[in-house]
Amino acid sequence: MNLTNDILTRSIEAKLLKSLVPNKVIVLLGPRRIGKTVLLNRLLRKIDEPSIFLNGEDITTHELLNRRSIQNYENILGGKRLLIIDEAQNIEGIGRILKLMIDGISGLKIIVTGSSAFDIANVTGEPLTGRKKTFFLYPISEKEYRTIEAPNQYKDNLDKRLIYGNYPELLHLESKEDKVDYLNEILNSYLLKDILTLDKIRNSNKIFNLLRLIAFQIGNEVSNQELGRQLGMSKNTVERYLDLLSKVFVIHQLGGFSKNLRKEVTKSSKWYFYDNGLRNILIANMNPISLRNDIGQLWENYLISERLKQQTYDGKIVNRYFWRTYDGQEIDLIEEKEGRLDAFEIKWGTHRNVKVPPKWSESYDDARFSIIDQTNYYDWISEK
Repeated sequence: MNLTNDILTRSIEAKLLKSLVPNKVIVLLGPRRIGKTVLLNRLLRKIDEPSIFLNGEDITTHELLNRRSIQNYENILGGKRLLIIDEAQNIEGIGRILKLMIDGISGLKIIVTGSSAFDIANVTGEPLTGRKKTFFLYPISEKEYRTIEAPNQYKDNLDKRLIYGNYPELLHLESKEDKVDYLNEILNSYLLKDILTLDKIRNSNKIFNLLRLIAFQIGNEVSNQELGRQLGMSKNTVERYLDLLSKVFVIHQLGGFSKNLRKEVTKSSKWYFYDNGLRNILIANMNPISLRNDIGQLWENYLISERLKQQTYDGKIVNRYFWRTYDGQEIDLIEEKEGRLDAFEIKWGTHRNVKVPPKWSESYDDARFSIIDQTNYYDWISEK
């Protein structure tokens, strides 16, 4: 599919435009190479307003902003009232700088982006309380793809995305070799860059080995103590690495659901990748669907991550868990929202004969239970 990602409308675009108001800061978070700059350029064309664009990784930007005075910032703006700072987490004291600008310059609108392990929401922190609105941008969602795909492309393109993932640049790449090279570059040069530099981790092999273990255990419970034993590191170090990998949008966590029933598992977690392509490149398996023995894991990872993306874009507040009892009854995903429980079992094939686990229905008789498979997945992941 040789399409430019510049024609693809991102789900949060309209919300960003609506939220861009005077004396407020928009914070846009997401991993590197995810299309934040492309999205910003689309917004600028629609706004059609004079603006200043600064790069937080450019030392000149640091020097410009270092003198913290209203007059200095007025001079930088030169009368313009729209400021964009890309990768703003690299600028020391950025939270207080933005607060000074917003409080001291009437009519100023600011957009900042961040992708660091200590994301810009934490860097800005308290100084911008009540002055900012935060948005997340993820790899292209299935719902976003549907705006540029023909119905006869859906199945083939889905099969490809289960293997190569949803990074925007893949839209330009046709060959398997080019896609593999790109995903390797993403993993080695971008996503782990912040961890290895900001958290002073000198041995990247430990991070990669941890990620590989997680990649092989998609959909399975993971014990931090067991991971530490396999990797020769402490449980606390494993927890710190997993936290950092979450903060750079590589993986996300599901904890165990329980209402304090003695037979329910709660101490372990399940981990999923935001992008299937990164998961597959880590285990060095880019074979097509027809040659995979892990299609169930690929499907579960993809759908749970797609569901998370769309719910985040829609502004839904949802608690997500897995559920399992010590005697082996289990459900892939539990959602707790608006005082209601919904249980979902995810299957690659068509499995209408799957029954709700007896212990679940006995313990949570007011919860809803659904099977998500190839016949209904799109309605589920794009649900309003």
